[in-house]
Amino acid sequence: MSPPPPVSRRRLLGLGVAGGSSLVLGGCALNGFSEAVGGATQPLNERLEALLQGRGPVPQFRPDQVDPEALLINSFNGTPRLDPLHYRLRVEGLVSRPLRLDLAALGAQPQHRVIMRHVCVEGWSAIVAWSGVRLADVLTLAGLSPLGGYVEIESADQYFETWDLASALHPQTLLATAMNGAPLPVANGAPLRLATPIKLGYKLSKWVTGLRVVATLGVRRGTWEDQGYEWFAGL
Repeated sequence: MSPPPPVSRRRLLGLGVAGGSSLVLGGCALNGFSEAVGGATQPLNERLEALLQGRGPVPQFRPDQVDPEALLINSFNGTPRLDPLHYRLRVEGLVSRPLRLDLAALGAQPQHRVIMRHVCVEGWSAIVAWSGVRLADVLTLAGLSPLGGYVEIESADQYFETWDLASALHPQTLLATAMNGAPLPVANGAPLRLATPIKLGYKLSKWVTGLRVVATLGVRRGTWEDQGYEWFAGL
């Protein structure tokens, strides 16, 4: 398919009052922006981004547009190495069937590929082909409760994220186990990481070990969001 048109969701946001904190606040790497930046516009920003994001698929890029060298590697607290044989993804909280999924169980679910632009607010981007299971399929397998509104995401490097449920259920939001047609490298989050074209890079947790469905956001919203970064971080 052709790449997204020039006037994308992100550009539309950049032209509106919500665009400032979406483009500046936060980061995929460690950048130390002040928590005060964008605070005044954040609630309106989140509402507008959610409205513009919608639920439909984002146009994908062509395989020949993938640029493996453009994806920069960074981590919050070093690079954890998880034993694939003993790995288990915990799915708990507001679900009727809490799960402990190994990689074989994840691989038995329908597999999908998304060729997307990974966008970092520090000023770089990369077109990447991610493959894996839809997060929506995993949550459905666990018996998602109608009381659920958000998903808390834990990672082996102690990184923490929270997502709105609509974004988690988006058809292009993956729990990726492969990148650019090869097994996911450890440096990029193996054995399991989040990938989606609808969120900025700092929302795409690597080395994911746990998902917890909750009704409301708690005190913790995210590793960088708790320091003032925009929570919704939509594209």
